[in-house]
Amino acid sequence: MKIAQIAPLYESVPPKYYGGTERIVSYLTEELVNQGHDVTLFASGDSLTKAKLHPIGESALRLNCHYLDPFAHHALLLGQVSRLAPSFDILHFHIDYLHFPMSRILQIPHLTTLHGRLDLPDLPLLYQEFSEMPVVSISNAQRHPLLFVNWQATIYHGLPENLYAFNSQPENYLAFLGRISPEKRLDRAIEIAIRAGMEIRIAAKVDPADEKYFQKQIKPLLAHPLVNYIGEIGEKEKNDFLGKAYALLFPIDWPEPFGLVMIEAMACGTPVIAYRQGSVPEVMQEGKTGFIVENLEQAVITVERISQVSRLGCRQVFEEQFSAKRMAKNYLRLYRTLTKTRVRPRLVS
Repeated sequence: MKIAQIAPLYESVPPKYYGGTERIVSYLTEELVNQGHDVTLFASGDSLTKAKLHPIGESALRLNCHYLDPFAHHALLLGQVSRLAPSFDILHFHIDYLHFPMSRILQIPHLTTLHGRLDLPDLPLLYQEFSEMPVVSISNAQRHPLLFVNWQATIYHGLPENLYAFNSQPENYLAFLGRISPEKRLDRAIEIAIRAGMEIRIAAKVDPADEKYFQKQIKPLLAHPLVNYIGEIGEKEKNDFLGKAYALLFPIDWPEPFGLVMIEAMACGTPVIAYRQGSVPEVMQEGKTGFIVENLEQAVITVERISQVSRLGCRQVFEEQFSAKRMAKNYLRLYRTLTKTRVRPRLVS
C-alpha cells in the first residue's frame, strides 16, 4: 500500500527527548516499511526514517527558538498533504482535528488516530460538526467523552520488540518518567517513595506551561535525600533508567489516554504501580504487570509487594500485546477496510 503518515511538528520523528505521539508515529512508520509498504512520512525536517521523508521546516518546533507560530507550520503541512493526497491509498493523520475541513473536501480515504484527552469542553461541538470523520482511539477509556463519533477501532500503542532489553536484576530505586505537570502527580510519586523508604529517580521534562507549577509545587520536594532529579532523558538512557528500576510509579490524576511509559517499563521487565485512571485498567494486568491502586496508602503498601510480580511475566505481556508488529497489523487491517470499501465521510446535512 501507498501510505502517508502525517505527524505533528512539535517534535521530530522520533523525538530527541520526550514526545509520545511522535514516538508512536515513528514505530508505526518503520514497521510498515519493514513489512514492505510504500510509506511517506510528513514530519519535521530533522526526523529520521526508512520511509520517504517529506520535510516540513528544518527542525521540530519545540527545540527551535526561531519558530514562534506553530499554526503557520501546520498550515504549510496541510497544504502539502492536500496537494499530494491523490498519490496515496490512504492518509493516516496524527494531528488531531486540524485536517478535518480539508479531508471533508478531498474525499480521499483517511484515518485519524486521536492521541490526546477528549474530555475538554471545546470538543463536543467540533466533533458533532465533523462526526463523519473516521477515527481510532488508543484506549477504550479515551472514547468516553465522545462516544458518538465515528470510531473505527481501538488500537493500543506498540514498541519494537528489540527497543528495550529485559533486565531481571533491578536496583533498589523507584522510577518516575514523563512530564512534570499537575495531572502526572510527581508530588504523589515522591511521597510514595519517601513513605516506603526508597530512593526515587525522576527523569522528566518541564514544559514552559508548567514552569510555575514546577517552581512552586515540585522544586521544594527535590531537596529530600531520597529524591534524585535527573531531568529530561533521551531514548538511549531510558533502557537503563527503566530496566534497573525496582518499579515504575505512575500515580496519575487525569484520564490518561494510554500511558506509553507503562509498556516501556513492561518491555524492560519492570512492574508498574499505577492509579486507576483512564487507560490504566486496560494496559495493566493486576498482579502480572504490577498493581493498580486507589490511594496513597495502597501505593505505599504495594511497594512492598512488588517482588511478587514476575519481571519475566511483564516482558511476556509486552511481547504478546504491545509490540509494534501487532500495532501495525491492526492498522493495516483497518487501512484495507477503508480503502477496499472506499469509505467516504458521511456528509452531514
